[in-house]
Amino acid sequence: MTEKFTLFDKIWNDHVVCVPAGQLPLLYIDLHLVHEVTSPQAFEGLRVAGRKVRQPQRTVATVDHNIPTEPRGTPITDPIAARQIQALQQNCKAFGVPLFDMDSSDQGIVHVIGPELGLTQPGMTIVCGDSHTSTHGAFGALAFGIGTSEVEHVLATQCLPQRKPKTTQIDVRGRLGEGVSAKDLALGVIGQIGIDGATGHVIEYTGEAVRVLSMEGRMTLCNMSIEAGARAAMIAPVDGRIPELRDLKTDADRPAVERMLEYMGLEPGTRIEDISVDRVFIGSCTNSRLEDLQAAARVAKGHRVAPKVRAMVVPGSQAVKRAAEQEGLHKIFQESGFEWRESGCSMCLGMNPDILQPGERCASTSNRNFEGRQGRGGRTHLVSPMMAAAAAIAGHFTDIRNWHFF
Repeated sequence: MTEKFTLFDKIWNDHVVCVPAGQLPLLYIDLHLVHEVTSPQAFEGLRVAGRKVRQPQRTVATVDHNIPTEPRGTPITDPIAARQIQALQQNCKAFGVPLFDMDSSDQGIVHVIGPELGLTQPGMTIVCGDSHTSTHGAFGALAFGIGTSEVEHVLATQCLPQRKPKTTQIDVRGRLGEGVSAKDLALGVIGQIGIDGATGHVIEYTGEAVRVLSMEGRMTLCNMSIEAGARAAMIAPVDGRIPELRDLKTDADRPAVERMLEYMGLEPGTRIEDISVDRVFIGSCTNSRLEDLQAAARVAKGHRVAPKVRAMVVPGSQAVKRAAEQEGLHKIFQESGFEWRESGCSMCLGMNPDILQPGERCASTSNRNFEGRQGRGGRTHLVSPMMAAAAAIAGHFTDIRNWHFF
């Protein structure tokens, strides 16, 4: 009987260089993406060992995590952030690695510019010192995040020892309703299988609902798979309530839920739509592409951001920013009271000036909301671009399916 192989199996098998006795398989890496946070020690390791970058043409770098999203030229006040950016600039020059620096017209979030510049291709193996490298799986690539020591290994050898992960198929049947996006689908999946439901696995998404997604939607779905514990991925409730303690399956869950409610400042049984927001962030490698901004602008057009809400839109790259401005999206956002920013990771994580203050509640299109992710004491709710825009206007979470244009 003919053995059947998944897409993952085919790519994995095509890239295994060798399997040394008693050791992990050695995997060839087609594309290595680098940013300023996880690379300084890796380059320094090469320097100390007297090694070169094995294949500079298969390595591409950009700055995204630490840069201000205010007008270019704004001083970087955080000394650690400034040193990391300077280190990347110096290392790329010394080792001959292409760098899309702050003044580059192609600069942007690493997982946005990879596909945007045509670097990401089907059948590739792609790694980056960033967990959301799974985004590139939307293009039929095997893409996953690696640690700093692994970054050095890839720089030096263009290969990586890797244990072969298991695979999981998630088949999404039917079609998504009007106003239900790929972000909502991802959150719905995570809600069902849990934040560790795909631990150690590569998810392969199938089904009608996935096939009809745009490439941007597929990127969002693959990006968010990491939040279900997945190693990689390949291809929401908007009317819920805060969980009641009496509905917990086991008493063992109670301390964690009580701690969550305390940190988030929420009461059990509260309707999601009754929760007010202070800040709104539309951006990150999850939802900062042109389609995401178009969706948010569709909601924002003709409305105004609520008086007590500060809302910002951060394109994923300079190319996305230019494309959005050519369509006039920036004017829609600005006329509606949103801040129109430069490209970068921004409020996705508290490593640049765009942070929450303690106690501030944010509707965010980013991918993680653990304690302090967007700033010490900040409270983050993950939503789609349309939901984020609607929350900014309403001043609280609202069901986008009831928005006036549906």
